[in-house]
Amino acid sequence: MTDLDEALSADIEITLSKLKELCGDTDDLNVVRVRIGAVECAAVSAEGMVSAAGAGDLIFQPLMYLNACDAHEVADFLWESSLLSTQRSKVATYRELVELMFSGFCIILTDGWDKGVAFGVQGFEKRSVSPPDSEQTVYGPQDSFNETVRNNISLIRRRLKTPLLKVEIIKCAKQSRTDVCIMYMRDRASARMVEQIRRRLKDMGLDTVLSGGYIEPFVDGAYDKSFFPGVTYTQRPDAACLHLNEGRVCILVDGSPFCLVCPGLFSDSFRTMDDMSAKPGYATFIRWLKYFAFILAAALPGLYVALVMYHPEAFALKLLLNLYVSEEATPFPLPVEMTLLVIMFEIMREAGIRLPKAVGGAVSIVGGLIIGDAAVKSGLISVPLLIVVGITATSAFVIPRLDRQITLMRIVFIIAASTAGLFGVSLCCILFTANICAMNDLNVSYLSPLSPLNKSRVGEVFFRRSFKSYAAGRSTVTDLAENGKEGGK
Repeated sequence: MTDLDEALSADIEITLSKLKELCGDTDDLNVVRVRIGAVECAAVSAEGMVSAAGAGDLIFQPLMYLNACDAHEVADFLWESSLLSTQRSKVATYRELVELMFSGFCIILTDGWDKGVAFGVQGFEKRSVSPPDSEQTVYGPQDSFNETVRNNISLIRRRLKTPLLKVEIIKCAKQSRTDVCIMYMRDRASARMVEQIRRRLKDMGLDTVLSGGYIEPFVDGAYDKSFFPGVTYTQRPDAACLHLNEGRVCILVDGSPFCLVCPGLFSDSFRTMDDMSAKPGYATFIRWLKYFAFILAAALPGLYVALVMYHPEAFALKLLLNLYVSEEATPFPLPVEMTLLVIMFEIMREAGIRLPKAVGGAVSIVGGLIIGDAAVKSGLISVPLLIVVGITATSAFVIPRLDRQITLMRIVFIIAASTAGLFGVSLCCILFTANICAMNDLNVSYLSPLSPLNKSRVGEVFFRRSFKSYAAGRSTVTDLAENGKEGGK
Protein backbone atom coordinates (compact mmCIF):
# COMPACT_ATOMS: atom_id res chain seq x y z
CA MET A 1 0.00 0.00 0.00
CA THR A 2 1.33 3.40 -0.99
CA ASP A 3 2.20 5.74 1.87
CA LEU A 4 0.28 9.03 1.73
CA ASP A 5 3.35 10.98 2.79
CA GLU A 6 5.44 9.48 -0.02
CA ALA A 7 6.76 11.98 -2.56
CA LEU A 8 5.43 11.97 -6.10
CA SER A 9 7.48 10.20 -8.72
CA ALA A 10 9.01 11.92 -11.72
CA ASP A 11 7.59 9.06 -13.83
CA ILE A 12 3.97 9.97 -14.55
CA GLU A 13 3.00 6.31 -15.05
CA ILE A 14 4.18 5.41 -11.55
CA THR A 15 2.39 8.42 -10.04
CA LEU A 16 -0.92 7.60 -11.72
CA SER A 17 -0.63 3.92 -10.86
CA LYS A 18 -0.06 4.65 -7.16
CA LEU A 19 -2.86 7.23 -7.17
CA LYS A 20 -5.33 4.66 -8.54
CA GLU A 21 -4.10 2.17 -5.93
CA LEU A 22 -4.67 4.70 -3.15
CA CYS A 23 -8.18 5.48 -4.39
CA GLY A 24 -9.04 1.81 -4.95
CA ASP A 25 -9.85 2.40 -8.64
CA THR A 26 -12.84 4.53 -7.62
CA ASP A 27 -15.12 5.48 -10.50
CA ASP A 28 -15.17 9.19 -9.66
CA LEU A 29 -11.43 9.57 -10.36
CA ASN A 30 -10.96 11.42 -13.64
CA VAL A 31 -7.57 11.20 -15.38
CA VAL A 32 -7.19 13.01 -18.71
CA ARG A 33 -3.97 12.14 -20.57
CA VAL A 34 -2.65 14.76 -22.97
CA ARG A 35 0.59 15.50 -24.83
CA ILE A 36 1.84 19.10 -24.60
CA GLY A 37 4.47 19.45 -27.29
CA ALA A 38 6.79 16.52 -26.61
CA VAL A 39 5.82 16.12 -22.94
CA GLU A 40 3.33 13.63 -21.50
CA CYS A 41 0.93 15.28 -19.02
CA ALA A 42 -2.18 14.31 -17.11
CA ALA A 43 -5.01 16.31 -15.58
CA VAL A 44 -6.35 14.64 -12.42
CA SER A 45 -9.66 15.62 -10.82
CA ALA A 46 -12.67 14.19 -8.98
CA GLU A 47 -15.97 13.72 -10.76
CA GLY A 48 -18.46 16.47 -9.95
CA MET A 49 -15.94 18.54 -7.96
CA VAL A 50 -14.45 20.56 -10.85
CA SER A 51 -16.13 23.01 -13.20
CA ALA A 52 -15.69 21.63 -16.73
CA ALA A 53 -16.09 25.07 -18.30
CA GLY A 54 -13.67 26.67 -15.85
CA ALA A 55 -11.04 23.98 -16.33
CA GLY A 56 -11.36 24.22 -20.11
CA ASP A 57 -11.09 28.01 -20.29
CA LEU A 58 -8.49 28.59 -17.56
CA ILE A 59 -6.22 25.53 -17.85
CA PHE A 60 -6.68 23.27 -20.88
CA GLN A 61 -7.02 25.94 -23.57
CA PRO A 62 -3.83 27.87 -22.58
CA LEU A 63 -1.89 24.61 -22.31
CA MET A 64 -2.86 23.59 -25.86
CA TYR A 65 -1.02 26.62 -27.24
CA LEU A 66 2.17 25.74 -25.37
CA ASN A 67 4.87 24.11 -27.47
CA ALA A 68 7.13 22.58 -24.81
CA CYS A 69 10.23 20.48 -25.39
CA ASP A 70 10.73 19.12 -21.89
CA ALA A 71 9.08 18.89 -18.49
CA HIS A 72 10.89 21.94 -17.12
CA GLU A 73 9.27 24.22 -19.72
CA VAL A 74 5.82 22.92 -18.79
CA ALA A 75 6.58 23.29 -15.08
CA ASP A 76 7.86 26.83 -15.60
CA PHE A 77 4.71 27.73 -17.54
CA LEU A 78 2.38 26.23 -14.93
CA TRP A 79 4.06 27.75 -11.89
CA GLU A 80 5.89 30.93 -12.89
CA SER A 81 4.94 32.15 -16.38
CA SER A 82 1.16 32.03 -16.33
CA LEU A 83 -1.90 33.14 -14.38
CA LEU A 84 -4.23 30.22 -14.99
CA SER A 85 -6.08 30.45 -11.67
CA THR A 86 -6.11 32.61 -8.56
CA GLN A 87 -5.91 29.47 -6.41
CA ARG A 88 -2.71 27.62 -7.17
CA SER A 89 -0.37 25.44 -5.14
CA LYS A 90 2.42 22.92 -5.63
CA VAL A 91 1.76 19.26 -4.90
CA ALA A 92 4.70 17.23 -3.61
CA THR A 93 3.14 14.20 -1.85
CA TYR A 94 0.24 11.85 -2.45
CA ARG A 95 -1.50 13.23 0.65
CA GLU A 96 -1.53 16.74 -0.82
CA LEU A 97 -2.62 15.33 -4.18
CA VAL A 98 -5.60 13.45 -2.74
CA GLU A 99 -6.73 16.24 -0.39
CA LEU A 100 -6.63 18.92 -3.09
CA MET A 101 -8.24 16.66 -5.68
CA PHE A 102 -11.22 15.90 -3.45
CA SER A 103 -11.46 19.60 -2.53
CA GLY A 104 -12.28 20.56 -6.11
CA PHE A 105 -8.79 21.24 -7.50
CA CYS A 106 -7.54 20.09 -10.88
CA ILE A 107 -3.95 18.82 -10.63
CA ILE A 108 -1.61 18.86 -13.65
CA LEU A 109 1.09 16.16 -13.54
CA THR A 110 4.06 16.29 -15.89
CA ASP A 111 6.26 13.38 -16.94
CA GLY A 112 9.83 14.13 -15.83
CA TRP A 113 8.86 16.40 -12.93
CA ASP A 114 8.29 15.00 -9.44
CA LYS A 115 5.69 17.58 -8.49
CA GLY A 116 2.28 18.69 -9.64
CA VAL A 117 0.43 21.99 -9.80
CA ALA A 118 -3.11 22.23 -8.41
CA PHE A 119 -5.53 24.84 -9.75
CA GLY A 120 -8.71 25.86 -7.98
CA VAL A 121 -11.55 25.45 -10.47
CA GLN A 122 -14.18 24.15 -8.07
CA GLY A 123 -17.55 23.43 -9.57
CA PHE A 124 -19.37 21.29 -7.00
CA GLU A 125 -23.01 21.99 -6.18
CA LYS A 126 -23.61 24.28 -3.22
CA ARG A 127 -26.53 26.05 -1.61
CA SER A 128 -26.81 29.75 -2.33
CA VAL A 129 -26.84 32.37 0.39
CA SER A 130 -30.36 32.46 1.82
CA PRO A 131 -32.23 34.03 4.76
CA PRO A 132 -31.44 32.38 8.10
CA ASP A 133 -33.77 29.63 9.33
CA SER A 134 -32.96 30.52 12.93
CA GLU A 135 -32.14 33.89 14.56
CA GLN A 136 -34.60 35.67 12.30
CA THR A 137 -34.72 39.44 12.47
CA VAL A 138 -37.04 42.12 11.15
CA TYR A 139 -34.60 44.97 10.47
CA GLY A 140 -31.26 43.13 10.35
CA PRO A 141 -29.48 41.62 7.32
CA GLN A 142 -31.21 38.65 5.69
CA ASP A 143 -28.23 36.53 4.66
CA SER A 144 -26.85 33.50 6.46
CA PHE A 145 -24.00 31.02 6.31
CA ASN A 146 -24.20 28.02 3.99
CA GLU A 147 -22.29 24.72 3.88
CA THR A 148 -19.22 26.05 2.01
CA VAL A 149 -16.56 27.33 4.38
CA ARG A 150 -14.90 29.71 1.92
CA ASN A 151 -18.22 31.37 1.11
CA ASN A 152 -18.79 31.83 4.84
CA ILE A 153 -15.36 33.43 5.21
CA SER A 154 -16.22 35.90 2.44
CA LEU A 155 -19.50 36.85 4.17
CA ILE A 156 -17.52 37.88 7.25
CA ARG A 157 -14.63 39.46 5.34
CA ARG A 158 -17.09 41.61 3.36
CA ARG A 159 -18.23 43.19 6.62
CA LEU A 160 -14.85 43.48 8.36
CA LYS A 161 -12.51 45.05 5.82
CA THR A 162 -9.57 45.19 8.17
CA PRO A 163 -6.14 43.52 8.02
CA LEU A 164 -6.48 42.78 11.74
CA LEU A 165 -8.96 39.98 10.96
CA LYS A 166 -6.92 36.77 10.93
CA VAL A 167 -8.11 33.65 9.11
CA GLU A 168 -6.50 30.25 9.75
CA ILE A 169 -7.63 27.09 7.95
CA ILE A 170 -6.50 23.76 9.37
CA LYS A 171 -7.27 20.17 8.39
CA CYS A 172 -9.15 18.13 11.00
CA ALA A 173 -10.01 14.41 11.16
CA LYS A 174 -7.87 11.60 9.80
CA GLN A 175 -10.25 10.44 7.06
CA SER A 176 -12.48 13.37 6.12
CA ARG A 177 -9.66 15.98 6.30
CA THR A 178 -12.29 18.65 6.88
CA ASP A 179 -11.39 22.31 6.50
CA VAL A 180 -11.91 24.07 9.84
CA CYS A 181 -11.44 27.83 9.84
CA ILE A 182 -10.41 29.83 12.92
CA MET A 183 -11.15 33.57 12.73
CA TYR A 184 -10.25 36.26 15.25
CA MET A 185 -9.18 39.88 15.55
CA ARG A 186 -5.45 40.04 16.21
CA ASP A 187 -5.72 43.19 18.33
CA ARG A 188 -8.62 41.99 20.50
CA ALA A 189 -8.51 38.23 20.94
CA SER A 190 -6.25 36.75 23.56
CA ALA A 191 -3.24 35.00 22.04
CA ARG A 192 -3.43 32.33 24.73
CA MET A 193 -7.12 31.74 23.95
CA VAL A 194 -6.41 31.31 20.25
CA GLU A 195 -3.53 28.92 20.96
CA GLN A 196 -5.68 26.80 23.27
CA ILE A 197 -8.41 26.48 20.65
CA ARG A 198 -5.88 25.69 17.92
CA ARG A 199 -4.29 22.98 20.05
CA ARG A 200 -7.65 21.44 20.97
CA LEU A 201 -8.64 21.21 17.32
CA LYS A 202 -5.37 19.58 16.30
CA ASP A 203 -5.49 17.05 19.16
CA MET A 204 -9.05 15.80 18.52
CA GLY A 205 -8.07 12.46 17.01
CA LEU A 206 -11.41 11.93 15.21
CA ASP A 207 -11.67 10.08 11.91
CA THR A 208 -14.49 12.24 10.56
CA VAL A 209 -15.79 15.77 11.16
CA LEU A 210 -19.07 16.56 9.41
CA SER A 211 -20.44 19.48 11.45
CA GLY A 212 -19.70 21.78 14.36
CA GLY A 213 -21.23 19.31 16.80
CA TYR A 214 -18.27 16.97 16.22
CA ILE A 215 -15.71 19.49 17.47
CA GLU A 216 -17.80 21.19 20.18
CA PRO A 217 -16.89 18.65 22.92
CA PHE A 218 -13.21 19.28 22.24
CA VAL A 219 -13.39 23.07 21.95
CA ASP A 220 -15.62 23.49 25.01
CA GLY A 221 -13.39 22.76 27.99
CA ALA A 222 -16.40 22.42 30.33
CA TYR A 223 -18.48 20.24 28.00
CA ASP A 224 -18.65 17.22 30.34
CA LYS A 225 -18.81 19.26 33.55
CA SER A 226 -21.41 21.92 32.88
CA PHE A 227 -25.13 21.85 32.23
CA PHE A 228 -24.96 24.91 29.98
CA PRO A 229 -23.07 25.22 26.67
CA GLY A 230 -19.70 26.95 26.73
CA VAL A 231 -19.87 27.50 22.95
CA THR A 232 -22.38 29.72 21.16
CA TYR A 233 -23.81 28.91 17.72
CA THR A 234 -24.86 31.49 15.17
CA GLN A 235 -26.07 31.31 11.58
CA ARG A 236 -25.71 35.02 10.94
CA PRO A 237 -22.55 36.65 9.54
CA ASP A 238 -23.37 39.98 11.22
CA ALA A 239 -23.63 38.24 14.61
CA ALA A 240 -20.27 36.56 13.99
CA CYS A 241 -18.72 39.96 13.24
CA LEU A 242 -20.15 41.33 16.49
CA HIS A 243 -18.55 38.49 18.45
CA LEU A 244 -15.23 39.00 16.65
CA ASN A 245 -15.23 42.67 17.67
CA GLU A 246 -15.72 41.56 21.27
CA GLY A 247 -12.52 39.54 21.19
CA ARG A 248 -14.10 36.13 20.62
CA VAL A 249 -12.88 33.38 18.30
CA CYS A 250 -15.19 32.15 15.53
CA ILE A 251 -14.88 28.63 14.13
CA LEU A 252 -16.32 27.68 10.73
CA VAL A 253 -16.55 24.03 9.70
CA ASP A 254 -16.77 23.05 6.05
CA GLY A 255 -20.15 21.40 5.53
CA SER A 256 -21.88 23.20 8.41
CA PRO A 257 -24.04 26.35 8.03
CA PHE A 258 -23.36 27.42 11.61
CA CYS A 259 -20.49 29.30 13.21
CA LEU A 260 -19.14 28.32 16.63
CA VAL A 261 -18.23 31.24 18.89
CA CYS A 262 -15.71 30.72 21.69
CA PRO A 263 -16.12 31.44 24.49
CA GLY A 264 -19.90 31.52 24.81
CA LEU A 265 -21.54 33.65 27.50
CA PHE A 266 -24.85 33.22 29.29
CA SER A 267 -25.99 36.68 28.18
CA ASP A 268 -25.51 35.78 24.49
CA SER A 269 -28.78 33.84 24.50
CA PHE A 270 -30.78 36.94 25.45
CA ARG A 271 -29.68 39.38 22.76
CA THR A 272 -30.40 39.44 19.04
CA MET A 273 -29.32 41.55 16.11
CA ASP A 274 -32.70 43.30 16.18
CA ASP A 275 -31.54 44.86 19.45
CA MET A 276 -29.06 46.86 17.39
CA SER A 277 -31.81 48.20 15.13
CA ALA A 278 -34.25 49.26 17.88
CA LYS A 279 -34.06 52.23 20.17
CA PRO A 280 -32.33 51.54 23.50
CA GLY A 281 -35.55 51.75 25.52
CA TYR A 282 -37.43 49.15 23.50
CA ALA A 283 -34.38 46.89 23.15
CA THR A 284 -33.92 46.98 26.94
CA PHE A 285 -37.58 46.06 27.47
CA ILE A 286 -37.30 43.08 25.11
CA ARG A 287 -34.13 41.92 26.84
CA TRP A 288 -35.82 41.95 30.25
CA LEU A 289 -38.78 40.16 28.69
CA LYS A 290 -36.46 37.36 27.56
CA TYR A 291 -35.02 36.93 31.04
CA PHE A 292 -38.54 36.70 32.42
CA ALA A 293 -39.50 34.18 29.71
CA PHE A 294 -36.48 32.07 30.62
CA ILE A 295 -37.61 31.90 34.26
CA LEU A 296 -41.15 30.97 33.19
CA ALA A 297 -39.99 28.32 30.71
CA ALA A 298 -37.66 26.61 33.18
CA ALA A 299 -39.33 26.97 36.57
CA LEU A 300 -43.06 27.64 36.12
CA PRO A 301 -44.20 23.96 35.98
CA GLY A 302 -42.15 23.08 39.06
CA LEU A 303 -43.33 26.20 40.88
CA TYR A 304 -46.96 25.35 40.11
CA VAL A 305 -46.52 21.79 41.43
CA ALA A 306 -44.82 23.05 44.61
CA LEU A 307 -47.51 25.63 45.38
CA VAL A 308 -50.46 23.31 44.74
CA MET A 309 -49.04 20.35 46.67
CA TYR A 310 -47.21 22.01 49.57
CA HIS A 311 -48.23 25.68 49.77
CA PRO A 312 -51.91 26.05 48.84
CA GLU A 313 -52.16 29.09 51.12
CA ALA A 314 -50.37 31.07 48.42
CA PHE A 315 -53.53 31.06 46.28
CA ALA A 316 -56.66 33.12 46.78
CA LEU A 317 -59.55 31.07 48.17
CA LYS A 318 -61.67 31.19 45.00
CA LEU A 319 -58.73 30.22 42.81
CA LEU A 320 -57.76 27.47 45.22
CA LEU A 321 -61.26 25.96 45.09
CA ASN A 322 -61.21 26.00 41.28
CA LEU A 323 -57.82 24.26 41.28
CA TYR A 324 -59.08 21.69 43.77
CA VAL A 325 -62.13 20.88 41.64
CA SER A 326 -60.02 20.60 38.48
CA GLU A 327 -57.40 18.31 40.03
CA GLU A 328 -59.99 16.09 41.74
CA ALA A 329 -61.49 15.27 38.33
CA THR A 330 -58.20 13.87 36.95
CA PRO A 331 -57.08 10.26 37.62
CA PHE A 332 -53.33 10.96 38.00
CA PRO A 333 -51.37 12.73 40.75
CA LEU A 334 -50.31 16.27 39.88
CA PRO A 335 -46.55 15.52 39.40
CA VAL A 336 -47.30 12.57 37.09
CA GLU A 337 -49.84 14.62 35.17
CA MET A 338 -47.41 17.53 34.74
CA THR A 339 -44.52 15.28 33.67
CA LEU A 340 -46.62 13.40 31.12
CA LEU A 341 -47.95 16.63 29.65
CA VAL A 342 -44.46 18.12 29.34
CA ILE A 343 -43.15 14.93 27.70
CA MET A 344 -46.07 14.86 25.27
CA PHE A 345 -45.34 18.46 24.32
CA GLU A 346 -41.69 17.60 23.65
CA ILE A 347 -42.77 14.65 21.48
CA MET A 348 -45.02 16.87 19.37
CA ARG A 349 -42.33 19.55 19.12
CA GLU A 350 -39.73 17.02 17.99
CA ALA A 351 -42.18 15.59 15.44
CA GLY A 352 -42.86 19.08 14.10
CA ILE A 353 -39.10 19.69 13.67
CA ARG A 354 -38.23 16.36 11.99
CA LEU A 355 -41.20 16.09 9.66
CA PRO A 356 -41.31 18.01 6.35
CA LYS A 357 -42.34 21.65 6.70
CA ALA A 358 -45.66 21.03 4.95
CA VAL A 359 -46.58 18.42 7.57
CA GLY A 360 -44.85 19.91 10.63
CA GLY A 361 -47.37 22.73 11.03
CA ALA A 362 -50.25 20.28 10.84
CA VAL A 363 -48.72 18.20 13.65
CA SER A 364 -48.62 21.26 15.91
CA ILE A 365 -52.27 22.07 15.15
CA VAL A 366 -53.40 18.48 15.75
CA GLY A 367 -51.40 18.23 18.99
CA GLY A 368 -52.38 21.61 20.36
CA LEU A 369 -56.06 21.72 19.47
CA ILE A 370 -57.42 18.23 18.97
CA ILE A 371 -55.38 16.20 21.46
CA GLY A 372 -55.30 18.96 24.07
CA ASP A 373 -59.03 19.67 23.85
CA ALA A 374 -59.89 15.96 23.92
CA ALA A 375 -57.64 15.35 26.94
CA VAL A 376 -59.31 18.13 28.92
CA LYS A 377 -62.85 17.02 28.02
CA SER A 378 -62.09 13.40 28.87
CA GLY A 379 -60.81 14.41 32.32
CA LEU A 380 -57.25 13.17 31.82
CA ILE A 381 -55.74 16.66 32.18
CA SER A 382 -56.97 19.66 34.13
CA VAL A 383 -57.48 23.01 32.45
CA PRO A 384 -55.11 25.00 34.76
CA LEU A 385 -52.35 22.49 34.08
CA LEU A 386 -52.80 22.85 30.33
CA ILE A 387 -52.59 26.63 30.67
CA VAL A 388 -49.36 26.39 32.68
CA VAL A 389 -47.73 24.08 30.12
CA GLY A 390 -48.91 26.32 27.28
CA ILE A 391 -47.33 29.40 28.88
CA THR A 392 -44.16 27.41 29.52
CA ALA A 393 -43.93 26.18 25.94
CA THR A 394 -44.51 29.64 24.48
CA SER A 395 -41.90 31.19 26.76
CA ALA A 396 -39.32 28.60 25.68
CA PHE A 397 -39.65 29.73 22.05
CA VAL A 398 -38.37 33.18 23.05
CA ILE A 399 -34.91 31.76 23.91
CA PRO A 400 -34.24 29.14 21.17
CA ARG A 401 -30.52 28.87 21.97
CA LEU A 402 -31.25 27.36 25.39
CA ASP A 403 -34.19 25.16 24.42
CA ARG A 404 -32.33 21.91 25.20
CA GLN A 405 -31.20 23.09 28.61
CA ILE A 406 -34.67 24.50 29.40
CA THR A 407 -36.30 21.15 28.58
CA LEU A 408 -34.13 19.27 31.08
CA MET A 409 -34.35 22.03 33.69
CA ARG A 410 -38.14 21.92 33.48
CA ILE A 411 -38.22 18.20 34.33
CA VAL A 412 -35.68 18.59 37.13
CA PHE A 413 -37.75 21.41 38.69
CA ILE A 414 -40.91 19.25 38.54
CA ILE A 415 -39.20 16.34 40.31
CA ALA A 416 -37.67 18.60 42.97
CA ALA A 417 -40.95 20.45 43.53
CA SER A 418 -42.95 17.24 43.90
CA THR A 419 -40.40 15.96 46.43
CA ALA A 420 -39.66 19.00 48.62
CA GLY A 421 -41.92 21.86 47.51
CA LEU A 422 -40.47 25.36 47.35
CA PHE A 423 -37.39 24.13 49.18
CA GLY A 424 -36.66 21.78 46.28
CA VAL A 425 -37.23 24.57 43.76
CA SER A 426 -34.86 26.85 45.69
CA LEU A 427 -32.25 24.10 45.90
CA CYS A 428 -32.39 23.57 42.12
CA CYS A 429 -32.00 27.31 41.54
CA ILE A 430 -28.92 27.35 43.75
CA LEU A 431 -27.38 24.32 42.01
CA PHE A 432 -27.97 25.68 38.50
CA THR A 433 -26.62 29.10 39.50
CA ALA A 434 -23.53 27.48 41.02
CA ASN A 435 -22.99 25.49 37.84
CA ILE A 436 -23.18 28.68 35.75
CA CYS A 437 -20.78 30.53 38.04
CA ALA A 438 -18.29 27.63 38.01
CA MET A 439 -17.86 27.72 34.22
CA ASN A 440 -14.59 29.44 33.38
CA ASP A 441 -13.23 28.17 30.08
CA LEU A 442 -10.52 29.95 28.08
CA ASN A 443 -9.93 32.33 31.01
CA VAL A 444 -13.38 33.90 30.55
CA SER A 445 -16.22 33.32 33.00
CA TYR A 446 -19.51 32.08 31.50
CA LEU A 447 -21.36 34.64 33.62
CA SER A 448 -19.10 37.51 32.52
CA PRO A 449 -19.35 40.46 33.03
CA LEU A 450 -21.46 39.80 36.13
CA SER A 451 -18.97 37.39 37.68
CA PRO A 452 -16.29 38.56 38.05
CA LEU A 453 -17.88 42.00 38.07
CA ASN A 454 -16.84 44.26 35.20
CA LYS A 455 -18.34 47.68 35.95
CA SER A 456 -17.75 48.99 32.44
CA ARG A 457 -19.73 46.19 30.79
CA VAL A 458 -22.21 44.95 33.39
CA GLY A 459 -24.87 47.28 32.05
CA GLU A 460 -24.75 45.52 28.65
CA VAL A 461 -26.29 42.41 30.20
CA PHE A 462 -29.56 44.14 31.10
CA PHE A 463 -29.58 47.30 28.97
CA ARG A 464 -28.78 48.28 25.40
CA ARG A 465 -26.81 51.48 25.31
CA SER A 466 -27.06 54.03 22.54
CA PHE A 467 -24.44 53.82 19.81
CA LYS A 468 -23.69 57.48 20.41
CA SER A 469 -22.18 56.51 23.77
CA TYR A 470 -19.81 54.16 21.97
CA ALA A 471 -18.83 56.80 19.42
CA ALA A 472 -18.21 59.38 22.16
CA GLY A 473 -15.36 57.41 23.66
CA ARG A 474 -13.67 54.07 23.75
CA SER A 475 -16.01 51.19 22.87
CA THR A 476 -16.70 48.93 25.82
CA VAL A 477 -17.34 45.87 23.68
CA THR A 478 -13.57 45.24 23.62
CA ASP A 479 -13.33 44.88 27.38
CA LEU A 480 -14.02 41.15 27.20
CA ALA A 481 -10.97 40.69 25.02
CA GLU A 482 -8.80 42.66 27.42
CA ASN A 483 -10.04 40.55 30.34
CA GLY A 484 -9.06 37.45 28.40
CA LYS A 485 -5.60 38.82 27.74
CA GLU A 486 -5.10 39.66 31.38
CA GLY A 487 -6.21 36.18 32.36
CA GLY A 488 -3.77 34.67 29.91
CA LYS A 489 -0.76 36.52 31.28
